[in-house]
Amino acid sequence: MRISLSWLRELVEIKLSPEELAETLTMAGFEVEDIEDRRTWANGVVVGRVLERQPHPNADKLSVCQVDIGAAETLNIVCGAANVRADIYVPVATIGTYLPNIDLKIKPAKLRGVPSQGMICSLKELGLPTDIDGIHIFPEENLPLGSDVRPLLGLDDVILDVTATANRADALSMVGIAREVAALTGGQLSIPSPGEVAINNNGGNFTLKIADKQACPAYIGTVIEQVKIAPSPDWLQQRLRAAGVRPINNVVDITNYVLLEWGQPLHAFDKDRLESVAGNGNLTIGVRFANSGETLKTLDGQTRTLASQNLLITANERPVALAGVMGGEETEVHEGSQSLVLEAALFDSVAIRRSSRSVGLRSEASGRYERGVNRAELEVATNRALSLISELAQGVIVQQEIADTRPDKSTWSRSIALRLERVNQLLGPVDLGEETGELEAKDVERILTALGCEVTSSGEGTWNVSVPPYRYRDLEREIDLIEEIARLYGYDNFCDTLPAKSEAGYLPLDQELIRKLRACLRAEGLTELIHYSLVKPGEDRQIVLSNPLFVEYSALRTDLISGLIDAFQYNLEQGNGSLNGFDMGRIFWQEEDGLQEAEAIAGIIGGDRTLGKWSKGGREQPITWFEAKGILESVFQQLGLQVEYQPDRRDERLHSGRTASLWVRGQNLGIFGQLHPQLRREKGLPDSVYVFQLDVDVLLDSLDQDDILTPTFKGYSTYPASDRDIAFFAPVKVSVAELEKAITKAGKDLLTSVELFDEYRGENVPQGQRSLAFRLVYRASDRTLTDAEVEPVHNKVREALVEKFGVNLRS
Repeated sequence: MRISLSWLRELVEIKLSPEELAETLTMAGFEVEDIEDRRTWANGVVVGRVLERQPHPNADKLSVCQVDIGAAETLNIVCGAANVRADIYVPVATIGTYLPNIDLKIKPAKLRGVPSQGMICSLKELGLPTDIDGIHIFPEENLPLGSDVRPLLGLDDVILDVTATANRADALSMVGIAREVAALTGGQLSIPSPGEVAINNNGGNFTLKIADKQACPAYIGTVIEQVKIAPSPDWLQQRLRAAGVRPINNVVDITNYVLLEWGQPLHAFDKDRLESVAGNGNLTIGVRFANSGETLKTLDGQTRTLASQNLLITANERPVALAGVMGGEETEVHEGSQSLVLEAALFDSVAIRRSSRSVGLRSEASGRYERGVNRAELEVATNRALSLISELAQGVIVQQEIADTRPDKSTWSRSIALRLERVNQLLGPVDLGEETGELEAKDVERILTALGCEVTSSGEGTWNVSVPPYRYRDLEREIDLIEEIARLYGYDNFCDTLPAKSEAGYLPLDQELIRKLRACLRAEGLTELIHYSLVKPGEDRQIVLSNPLFVEYSALRTDLISGLIDAFQYNLEQGNGSLNGFDMGRIFWQEEDGLQEAEAIAGIIGGDRTLGKWSKGGREQPITWFEAKGILESVFQQLGLQVEYQPDRRDERLHSGRTASLWVRGQNLGIFGQLHPQLRREKGLPDSVYVFQLDVDVLLDSLDQDDILTPTFKGYSTYPASDRDIAFFAPVKVSVAELEKAITKAGKDLLTSVELFDEYRGENVPQGQRSLAFRLVYRASDRTLTDAEVEPVHNKVREALVEKFGVNLRS
């Protein structure tokens, strides 16, 4: 917000220079992005009177003027403006004057042979916007010649461009900034109090109808007759221009002025146009949400198609304005307006934010409503505007209607308990020069009182603090008060302490393990992906947001697999081929005892992973189940995990005969399987696509963490191995994993490796069984094994298989 210091000085006592004030505001959390010193724009420009104007003897478009600036001699000035004439008062830049906006220093010159001793200035040359081509002519008469023009043009001012944080809605007004400056500097406030305005309520055809009282808790509509539309006085136009607002006419300028002064948006309708839109003798102003498909032409000239989240102002149910955002062109105030309806209302911040976003339109009004308008000063801002309209536009107030569902005024403030011990605990010691100390009770009371709070002691070192209404939305808890104390006491007045000595940083153990897990997956050729945690609603046990930005992102994901499948499909559709990647993030779900969340890692593998197809005649060769499983096995092997695979049919997205649950040390680690053919066809995916999802917490708990981060070296045997093959018929229902576990347990003293190398089903194999062949490798680290040592162990393995699974040995 652009802050005019000359305007601000009328509201609060300021003893600081502009630079000092900017530094004070910045240190208090209000960043001053720019200081615009307008006093330099016309330094050396004085009031002059054109005594005589003659055409230039050598140029048709130039004039030679005699100008009196109150000096001993008149100035001869050559001027190129078409509107220059005798007997007018003008701004004159004298010799030596520098005009920074056009980067020009005035020097004696000759123009087409005629000497010129200065320059008669236009507003553009002085840095002020104007629609007039030519020099500026002062409307006043008998101005003191040679006097400084800056007070006449509003250039005796400094503008601070202040950025307020999102929680400080009160700082989007001159009154709010004045209160802040008073709290920071101790200056005396002089906020104008408009008082009551006389209203001749003699009845009329004007009524209110508020359909949604939550979206519009208060609405004041005032009918004003006998209005004279005219340009605003210079003081008002200068203040609006200083704030970056273009003056339009006295009524519109007054609504903008009150917006800047009090932070309360207002809107003036042309009453005759409202009645024309309404279509009958009675005028009812309403507030409701739009029906889908309704249209409204706003003041910017655009016709907007409305949706159900747009809050409207209506005249007899006909849309005339986007509530809290922008008025409609059909009912705007114009030069011929004679009667008005002035709107002053409170709108719900969420409703205005949604409405503004849905039509892609932001305004000064919507920006303030979104942050929260002070509900306690609605009447003050209304009366201020009405008094100015009566004064500057000769308006007569004939009727006022109020629809007010705001809570009782006693609830516009809140009481917060504050403890001095907690203040010092959080903020730490303060710098007292040669020594340090703590904040004292008198410091806390002084600061909070300066902020407008009422501080009541409730014991030694404790207070009950009543927050003023204009800080109601910002100061809610004890920590908010502590923040204000630190801000006003000065962050630079607190001690800063550094560690006694610096030490190298390190990652927590779980982060080290997670990084290693990611590195292992990348080493297997999987690309790391990142997905949103927000997804479409509709799944079981899903957590749905109460205030989502978009319907497509209105629920939290319950797993990572769905996002990976969509990413795989998207990459195929974009011509990028099969996606082999993994994602790590949190998942969320609902249980009977509340909301749950966990960290998970998931991956997707599919298509032909090889780069060159020339050796296969250009044909795709989809990855097999065992190849995909091998990727996981390689990762588990690098992490030192022994993972068991058990058949699983619970996930309907996966092939019922090619899905396994993963188990480690008796805990369910996750799932691995092939996508169901039906789902694959629906999404147009390759023949074989495999997914997995692991519980990161179970994974971390299962890792032998010291061995993973700092592997222990194990010596290699220099003695040869002795291998034996074993073949047998085993029931199909017995998994290879169970057989491998039994073999390893039976031969654990000398057995170093178990590998399945053959499986056969068919002729000469009993019904319900399959033929399996394993290669067992025996080795000792200190000697070459003999047959006499290997055979007893090997026989023990054979006996264990027969005893536990009833296999029929073939070798």
